[in-house]
Amino acid sequence: MTDQPIYILGVLFFLVFLSEYLCKHTFLKHISSSLLVIILGAIFANIGWIPSASDSSPVYEGVFHYIAPASIFFLLLGVNLKALKKAGLPMLFAFVLGSVGTMLGVIVALNLIDYQSVFGANAEAIAGMMTGTYTGGSANFNAVALHYEVYREGAIFTGVVVADNIITALWMIITLSLPVVMQKLRPHASIQSGESHDHELDREVEQIGPMNLSVMLLLGAGTLFVSDWLAEALSDQGLSFPSILILTTIALVLAQFKTIQAIPGAKLLGMFSVYLFLAVVGAFCEIGALLDVGAHAIDIFFFTTMIVLVHGAFLILSGLIFRSDWSIIAIASQANIGGASTALALAKSVKRNDLILPAILAGSLGSGLGTYLGFLVAGLLGA
Repeated sequence: MTDQPIYILGVLFFLVFLSEYLCKHTFLKHISSSLLVIILGAIFANIGWIPSASDSSPVYEGVFHYIAPASIFFLLLGVNLKALKKAGLPMLFAFVLGSVGTMLGVIVALNLIDYQSVFGANAEAIAGMMTGTYTGGSANFNAVALHYEVYREGAIFTGVVVADNIITALWMIITLSLPVVMQKLRPHASIQSGESHDHELDREVEQIGPMNLSVMLLLGAGTLFVSDWLAEALSDQGLSFPSILILTTIALVLAQFKTIQAIPGAKLLGMFSVYLFLAVVGAFCEIGALLDVGAHAIDIFFFTTMIVLVHGAFLILSGLIFRSDWSIIAIASQANIGGASTALALAKSVKRNDLILPAILAGSLGSGLGTYLGFLVAGLLGA
């Protein structure tokens, strides 16, 4: 029964409800709903109540392909373009620093294990894959893996994928807490002085009826369709332009019209979509599958962990040196490790609507930059 799409979808809805309820009515109110839904998704997947990464479901693919981009669209409808001027350059600067931290992390991690024994002839390719995925998300990982045909090495490839999923979920939890912790250790002046940030309530409340809901869903579905169609049409002409960037552009244009701004429902649909996405991120945190890899499971997990820890340490140190906004540091890191969708989710979770657009732009940059850096690292190590 657990492989039935309607059952899986129902459980995901329940996890969203449960995380909201627990955060509102229990001692867990000090934990954000975004953090709790990841944890609940991981628990349910690891005890077998919903499929995990290795038993993936079409529902999960649907969430990644449709729901995550839809969350970006809906939340962008509330974005003020003035925020880009204030936070855009600091975010991109932090993102570039995070990319440098990732490359350093790969080099350090390789030297902490006997990588020739663990990865064999695939060591350089896997280093490139990890550089790519921790620069801007899993699309880069897959691009490098396909080129070097690492997917043919079943056990090693599975082990790296599972370790990546686990670390990505854990890093989301860490970056959710990072701004609060670092603000206590090294307060950032802009936050301390109370500059105007959009600190809206965590639970979005909107008066929405069937007509408004249908209009908002029509806008979202139409934009997803047009974005995919245009990306495919441009690809046929030899032009590579990610559909997520087209979607972002359309959403930003629509967001400037008062008629669109007046339609309720965007915040509600955006946050609900984010929670569904994060529940699936948690479900991909599969501990059992990593243990099934065998003797090298610990080495693979250690290798993956060290890459992210070095990346995080380098970025936090940079934040201390440049006296950065800790929310920008956390979101930039998440754009590196998880990509645009998780960066957006984090920006929304820490109540920084002014950083939503910069987060998406950083994540989109990573989607392109990560593949190039991945091939660069793999080529240099293999030279």
